[in-house]
Amino acid sequence: MGADIKAVTAPARKMRAAPDTRAKILKAAREEFSQHGFAGARTERILSTSGANPRMLYHHFGGKSGLYVVVLEEALFNLRQQELKIDVDHLNPLEGLIALFEHIHQHFDSDLRLVQLLRNENVEKAKHLKTSQRVREMSSPVLKLIADFLARGAQDGSVRTDVDPLHYYVTMVALSQFHLSNAHTLSFIFDQDLTKKDWRKAHLAFTIEMVKAFLKPLDIPK
Repeated sequence: MGADIKAVTAPARKMRAAPDTRAKILKAAREEFSQHGFAGARTERILSTSGANPRMLYHHFGGKSGLYVVVLEEALFNLRQQELKIDVDHLNPLEGLIALFEHIHQHFDSDLRLVQLLRNENVEKAKHLKTSQRVREMSSPVLKLIADFLARGAQDGSVRTDVDPLHYYVTMVALSQFHLSNAHTLSFIFDQDLTKKDWRKAHLAFTIEMVKAFLKPLDIPK
């Protein structure tokens, strides 16, 4: 009887172990790549931190480059999930566009590793991101979401009519991470700690008012 139980449970444990190992490798890799970039990252440190062996890394990811691409994909997927949580049906267009901005702002604020990963990959001129079809597919829904809000807002008169969806998205991302990626230099230059929660909370409120003012219809003198 005991042998039968072992025969049943051993494969189940093995099946659970594979996703667990993959997740541990990804977690360790995210930390390593965000701190050191692709060139400076070491698979030896990733394996040591995750407790995995080289065979498992190559089995799941095919090597360092494959692992790095998956880390980027997962980081951007988490951001996209936050962006697409917006309740489109129950928000007016202006509220929806502001809610999207607030979601993005808070996501970057709570995930500084994402800021570092994007900065490092930009230095690489997106060499690794360009190999990912998944990233392109993830980007389409959020631009459509923005375009839908803008179209509805233009129709009901709550949003100005000349806003480009991609320009709006890039502006939201810029306002959401510049103060994070440059926090230490800005803090020193202006002798004010930009890493403090109170400053960041005030900055979010300030930028929300900026975005609202921009989105409202233009008053054209007659």
